[in-house]
Amino acid sequence: MGKNTQLRKLVFAGLFAAIIFIGISILRIPLPAIVGRPFIHFGNILTVIAVMQLGFGYGATAGAIGLGLFDILNGYAATAWLTVLEAIILAATVSLFFRLVGYDEHHLAKLYLVSLAAGLIKIVTSWGNGVIVALMAGTSLKVAMIGAFSSLLAATINSIACFILVPLIYKLLAQLGFSRTRFNN
Repeated sequence: MGKNTQLRKLVFAGLFAAIIFIGISILRIPLPAIVGRPFIHFGNILTVIAVMQLGFGYGATAGAIGLGLFDILNGYAATAWLTVLEAIILAATVSLFFRLVGYDEHHLAKLYLVSLAAGLIKIVTSWGNGVIVALMAGTSLKVAMIGAFSSLLAATINSIACFILVPLIYKLLAQLGFSRTRFNN
């Protein structure tokens, strides 16, 4: 990768990190839960788009910085490391599935496959996050697993929004000239 391409990706990764942070800060709807303090937000959607646009490394970094920084500055510092880990797992899943469909931004069905995988892995990682948080609070494993499962409403809503919106936003960005191939040239 040339220095120009590397610099372009670095700049856009920083921009995505800022947009992810602002996207969560401006619009978040808290939901009641047994474990944690979940809320509906656009951070995961923006992280998925960053990975699809920039690739795993830069996209995961943007997601980890944007989501992690939000957690650190908004009362979730003790579990920010879990959020960063979730962002990396989400990025790896998106990268893998986007590669499997051939980085095809012209077929909406393929983009929906990628966003479906992203939504499903987000539910799984949110459940795992909930289990770890409950265990950190001193509950037993069985109680932690059940409590985390009963607290998945926000993750499910975020995953459904991800499934619906990511392909549409990505396709719109591609039509505006912001495609994965543009970032790699």
